[in-house]
Amino acid sequence: MSEMKAPDSARRSERSRRAIYDAALALVGEIGYPKTTIEGIAARAGVGKQTIYRWWPSKAAVLLEAFLDMADRAAEAAGPGGYEIPDTGDLEADLRTVLRATVDEMNTPVYDAPARALTAEGVVNAEVGAQFVERLLEPQLQLYVTRLRAAQEAGQVRSGIDLRVALELFTGPLAHRWLLRTLPLTHEYADQIVDCAVNGLAPRD
Repeated sequence: MSEMKAPDSARRSERSRRAIYDAALALVGEIGYPKTTIEGIAARAGVGKQTIYRWWPSKAAVLLEAFLDMADRAAEAAGPGGYEIPDTGDLEADLRTVLRATVDEMNTPVYDAPARALTAEGVVNAEVGAQFVERLLEPQLQLYVTRLRAAQEAGQVRSGIDLRVALELFTGPLAHRWLLRTLPLTHEYADQIVDCAVNGLAPRD
């Protein structure tokens, strides 16, 4: 008789971790963050709640890692350069492309519910807020810095502009309208943001 192989604990742990991620994201989308509990996540994932507590201190920590994992998988699916701002030499066109893609992402239910939950949690939980910014938002914002610096070097953006302030001309209005639901988030709105912001960044005669 052939010897039975010992269970692969690493593979089993990875399956459990993936099930917990999926359960957390699903529950937040279905019943909302306030009603989501560690017990509910454990039941949906088919694991004991102690398994979750062994890896994470709170449901906020679970959701943050699940959301980051979702972002990582989306970046991998996009392929090389998929999460970079294109540089075709036309700053306005490149920014329209990335802002339209951002609008599509923000309007996707799978993104909307956990992103809103983590944004709200980050307001009252400084640690979660700091991790959300450091691990997700900051790398994305640096993509704008890189693209705007290239435009600056090409003479399309005037020198002396604080690029960190400049990128907020694009990201800030989108975040405001998405978070407060003041008006619909559309491609047309994204185009208007780019038009207004780029004209303000252009060199002056």
